[in-house]
Amino acid sequence: MTCTGCQAKVQQLLSQVNGVQKVAINLQKSEATIAMEKHVPTTALKAALQRYPKYTIEGKEDLQMMHQPAEEAAQKTWLQTYKPILILCAYITGVTLLIQFHQGSFNAMQWMRHFMAGFFLTFSFFKLLNLEGFVESYSSYDIIARKWAGWGYVYAFIELLLGVAFLINFNPVLTNGLTFVVMSLSIIGVLQSVLKKQKIQCACLGTVFNLPMSTVTIVEDGMMIGMSVVMLATLLF
Repeated sequence: MTCTGCQAKVQQLLSQVNGVQKVAINLQKSEATIAMEKHVPTTALKAALQRYPKYTIEGKEDLQMMHQPAEEAAQKTWLQTYKPILILCAYITGVTLLIQFHQGSFNAMQWMRHFMAGFFLTFSFFKLLNLEGFVESYSSYDIIARKWAGWGYVYAFIELLLGVAFLINFNPVLTNGLTFVVMSLSIIGVLQSVLKKQKIQCACLGTVFNLPMSTVTIVEDGMMIGMSVVMLATLLF
């Protein structure tokens, strides 16, 4: 930001947020110092700037959180970096295959349904452990969450509901259709971040594990999209 007119506009919008007492913007440092009578989450400040989308705001803690995973990953091997997500996927795969083994025959459709139930239930669990932290991280790259911070809250519960829906086999066409739409929208922001080589935190496991955004995230979302397409095609044709 270099224009004093923009400075005044942004300062005015941020000052209108409930709980904000005073806003001072330093053009040279591109920093805003905000005095608050109570804690105001960064999502509320971002929401205030949606009326002037040319600018956005990130807390210093948020920026450190987004960049730290990539810096840590540079000092680790690929296996060390992605160990949490690999163990989780192996755990879900093993449990769902065990169900098929117990039945005495392999039913591909049932296995995919159980796998997707386990995937969504597990991943939503980690997001809900620190929902506000997930929302902050998710809004840094998701195409919808960037414009509406509330989408992060909705998304976490959509994953939970999808997990339950797959588990009880609720309306398979609707469940798989919703999965395809939601995960397709989600993967757009992931692809943009990876292609731009942005060093930010992946929010797939919430804030419990500091995983950097990478092709692993694309594979994870792509796998859910692929399974939902296969199941939809089988159900409809």
